[in-house]
Amino acid sequence: MAGAGLKGARERRVRTGGIELCVAELGDAARPTVLLVHGYPDSKEVWSEVATRLAEEFHVVLYDVRGHGRSTAPAPLRGGFTLEKLTDDFLAVADAVSPDRPVHLVGHDWGSVQSWEFVTVPRTEGRIASFTSMSGPSLDHFGHWIKTRMTRPTPRRVGQLLGQGAKSWYVYMLHTPVLPELAWRGPLGKRWPKLLERLEKIPAGDYPTASLPGDAAHGAWLYRDNVRARLSRPRPDAFAHAPVQLITPTGDAFLSERLYDDLGSWVPQLTRRTLPAKHWVPRTRPDQLAAWIGEFVRAHEEPSARGARPAGQPVRKGVRPEHAERFGGQLVLVTGAASGIGRATAFAFAEAGARVVAVDRDAEGAARTAEMARLIGAPEAWGETADVSDEQEMEKLAAKVAADHGVVDVLVNNAGIGLTGSFFETTPEEWKRVLDVNLWGVIHGCRTFGAQMAARGQGGHIVNTASAAAFQPSRALPAYSTSKAAVLMLSECLRAELAGQDIGVSAICPGIVNTGITATTRFAGVADEAEEKRRQRKASRMYGLRNYPPEKVADAILDAVLHNRAVVPVTPEARGAHVLSRLAPNALRALARWQPPA
Repeated sequence: MAGAGLKGARERRVRTGGIELCVAELGDAARPTVLLVHGYPDSKEVWSEVATRLAEEFHVVLYDVRGHGRSTAPAPLRGGFTLEKLTDDFLAVADAVSPDRPVHLVGHDWGSVQSWEFVTVPRTEGRIASFTSMSGPSLDHFGHWIKTRMTRPTPRRVGQLLGQGAKSWYVYMLHTPVLPELAWRGPLGKRWPKLLERLEKIPAGDYPTASLPGDAAHGAWLYRDNVRARLSRPRPDAFAHAPVQLITPTGDAFLSERLYDDLGSWVPQLTRRTLPAKHWVPRTRPDQLAAWIGEFVRAHEEPSARGARPAGQPVRKGVRPEHAERFGGQLVLVTGAASGIGRATAFAFAEAGARVVAVDRDAEGAARTAEMARLIGAPEAWGETADVSDEQEMEKLAAKVAADHGVVDVLVNNAGIGLTGSFFETTPEEWKRVLDVNLWGVIHGCRTFGAQMAARGQGGHIVNTASAAAFQPSRALPAYSTSKAAVLMLSECLRAELAGQDIGVSAICPGIVNTGITATTRFAGVADEAEEKRRQRKASRMYGLRNYPPEKVADAILDAVLHNRAVVPVTPEARGAHVLSRLAPNALRALARWQPPA
């Protein structure tokens, strides 16, 4: 019989140190073993969504930590949860499920805390192929982190200590005698599922299991048996003997990101990831975790990958580490991706290790962008065809992407068309086409993909490509400028509306950039096709002479997401116009009267 939420799992009992551990297995036992260790106050079912996804490719093993779920508790409880005994349990499970091959270890919360012990003690060397850690530091590393800040205090270090001290309030409570047990077996145990649902947006479903009150009462000894002793006397030799992938949720209410500042000195092979999410990522972001864990396991399992770059590391020197850390493995969708800024943006996210969906009306162009994205660093990339101005096509695209790849983490509404010509020369049909693509295309993207982000409840980011024309009027660009000004204001309004859901919105406002848009720009009032072609060639030459590359706009887009910037003018003329629009708008109005030569 399998535990709740682990349908199809094979269950066995492993005896060690006078207790009996409940172990569940999924997937083909001949494949590499991924061993998942749960945290506090959870049982192995916290991993059910992640495990199901991983089991399609790997042999997945989960076990209830001693005293939790369907594993028995030590007697007496005091002294029964030390890291040394937890290491005995890990080795017993690993020997039972994968006696001849090292396992790929994954830990969350206290599962990660104890797994740091496993991956840094000599007696487990050779039994662990890789370790993925999330929301749980090594107590030894934590102890050294505290000592460094206490012996060499600076205002910044004191602030870090105080900040983590405030986040650790629950640790002090768990050290009190009897009270935690009374609370968990009483009102707290009954209200915990609803608290998680409200604070972390975790749907209750089959998690947590009915054993929660007892699990949490027993698990208080994890803290009592280990925290004070290790923090006061941390091991000086706590160096990892396997590659480590660190996944840091940026919205974790219990752990500061600064705890991992010194981790590189303890881990020779370290891959960092950040995830805009809260603490219980195994339940709220199983799709992302499964993708990252799978990628990391493959990178350290396949013989062909032994000499390859570690998962999540940049493929070229120009990729900034913070981009690789932030976007590695994330799902990014870019419209208008067959050329220009859209293609450069897809490539920039791919080089940072993101999974990329390249969307364009040009099916071949989208497919080429996806193919190149895979070659330059994207673990996965797909080309999709859609007309952003068509609401039904965008709704179908959003449903398909969600079903096939998950909810998008970053949406870049980039598709757009150009149109020049005076107001009275611009026909209603031309106005409609420009607004359909440049404005309604953005609206459709925000509505369909933004709604999925909001429903997921774990944040995200929307980037809308506006233009310097949004705040720089021109007698030659009334339709185009109007569409881009509307995109800018839409972005500002949406940013205010979605801020409470941790969804950022940025408007990117490029100036003159050397892209192919000039080759397809329509000229209102010009009936002669040859004359329109001549003007397109002239505009293309001018943009070519300016030669501002779309790659710089792409870098600005990644920075806008990284730092959650609201409005980002790109190119010197765009930044200058943005400043003038605030400080000297009459100067821009005067400039708007200039009639460019035909």
